[in-house]
Amino acid sequence: MRAMPIRIITGHNGTTQLKASFQKNYKHYLQEALGLAIFMISACFFGALLEAPASPVHQLLQNSFLRVVIMGVLMGATALFIFYSPLTAASGAQINPAVTLSFLRTRQMCKYDALFFMLFQITGGTLAVYIMQQLIGSWLIDLPVNSVVTVPGKAGVVPAAITEFIIAFITMSMVLFTSDHPVLKKYTRIFAACLVCCWVIIAGPLSGFGMNPARSFASALPANTWTSFPIYLIAPLAGMLSATEVYIRFRKTRIATN
Repeated sequence: MRAMPIRIITGHNGTTQLKASFQKNYKHYLQEALGLAIFMISACFFGALLEAPASPVHQLLQNSFLRVVIMGVLMGATALFIFYSPLTAASGAQINPAVTLSFLRTRQMCKYDALFFMLFQITGGTLAVYIMQQLIGSWLIDLPVNSVVTVPGKAGVVPAAITEFIIAFITMSMVLFTSDHPVLKKYTRIFAACLVCCWVIIAGPLSGFGMNPARSFASALPANTWTSFPIYLIAPLAGMLSATEVYIRFRKTRIATN
């Protein structure tokens, strides 16, 4: 979860800049697609393994909270792999349109790279779920796994929306403030992976743990399940962009006092 210095400046706008950005940075766009694809492959595989009623792992682990904890650890480890792998790290491993828009707001990205990042994130994640449906079949497709779609928990829509906003706000705040710290910036990716683990355990039962519009869309389309889908678009964006505004104001205040 970093903004990488990949911007190319042509002195032009429109299609000229769009083509130049794509020609220079298409590998990074593919890395974003691969990053979310890996995340969704892991979510589908381990989600089916742990939660499909026919799975022997599910039958062995009767305690639902234990399964959630295991899922959290596995997804945290997956995120850590994505953040550090040479296959995906060179793009910054943002893998989330809300993160990308936050970096665009802080002017650490240009709008052309941000556009391609978001398109490739959505495409990579969605294709991964379709592929996993074909490979895993009913364990993944049928309820309760339902292609690991993000839907509100038993508490309802409002707690799910609040949860999505809070976890997005905390995560983006951590990314921005630690990235700006001379010592802590070395650990931003580790902190982010730890938060993924925690959010699966804490937020999963309440909101399904979306925090990523591309991740939620990647499951919703193949599953054809759009239950309360707008909250999984709006809440993560609102949470992360709110955190970004707080960071920008804090940075301006700090500069003004120095």
